[in-house]
Amino acid sequence: MANTSSRTLRLLSLLQTRRWWPGPLLAERLDVSPRTLRRDVDRLRELGYPVDAAPGVEGGYALAAGTALPPLVVDDEEAMALAVAIQSQLVAGTGGEAAVRAFTKVVQVMPRRLRLRLDAVQAATTPARWGDEPTEHLDHEVLAVLALACRDGERVRFSYATVSRGSSFRRLEPLRLVPLGRRWYLVGYDLDRADWRTFRIDRISAAEGTGVPFAPRTPPFDDVAAFVLAGVQGAEARGAGTHEVEAVVEAPAAAVTARIGGWARVEERTDQTCTFRMETDDLGRALIALAMIGAPFTVVRPPELATRVRAWADRFTAAARNSEAAAVAHD
Repeated sequence: MANTSSRTLRLLSLLQTRRWWPGPLLAERLDVSPRTLRRDVDRLRELGYPVDAAPGVEGGYALAAGTALPPLVVDDEEAMALAVAIQSQLVAGTGGEAAVRAFTKVVQVMPRRLRLRLDAVQAATTPARWGDEPTEHLDHEVLAVLALACRDGERVRFSYATVSRGSSFRRLEPLRLVPLGRRWYLVGYDLDRADWRTFRIDRISAAEGTGVPFAPRTPPFDDVAAFVLAGVQGAEARGAGTHEVEAVVEAPAAAVTARIGGWARVEERTDQTCTFRMETDDLGRALIALAMIGAPFTVVRPPELATRVRAWADRFTAAARNSEAAAVAHD
């Protein structure tokens, strides 16, 4: 017979696989007596798992919904499914901090054989592009190391690749991970440059924790997301072919911000209108962001964006006419 702890975990795993277990069958699967099964069920309840029980010969057990989510037990395939699904969200830039925390917890406890399978899935997967915007590669090992270091206040070291200067070795006291559009950024205090810096995570490799804790520093900014956005927009503005996009949207600023997140700056004009601003080298990205809002808008600048809007409107109008004609012909 298995020891009490492993048997309790086995019981929890079985209860999660079916809505209802007859008592005799559950005791048989665990190779225990009905009395021992009742004690194990009581132990689960003490740990915070709500287990419903029906007495009698035909009675049984079911894992019920509770007021709080207790720890769950997953098998290898379920752990892989969770990791792959969360990783897909992170690559798309839609997961947010909750996805990072969940992904870190799963990957941290994965045995090596599952990590190798996750690596294989990532290597064999090619993310599709939405519009003209590229999808950046996101290394789950790097992300997990950085997330743990941010959580635990541990210094990290890594190699960082830049377009103009090649690769350089960095030592950092990490602060936060920030998703922006389809990219992830790391903010922290660069020990060698004695300054706060922002790093694109898709350009980080060979990241590892040093085991050295650090006392929290007070950053020279209150909003870490705004700090990243200002840095990214400043870098884009220094590049060639950058467009300054401005549009008036007929929707409340809070609603627009909720729809497009960190894609652009949103400034309130009135209770029902706001100004959309973005610096980008790809007008297609701006057009997609405006379309995602789902509200009427007017392009203020640049004129090239207004031209694109007209071209898209003509295509969609033609598509609508063709679809209506096809529907009539089909009837």
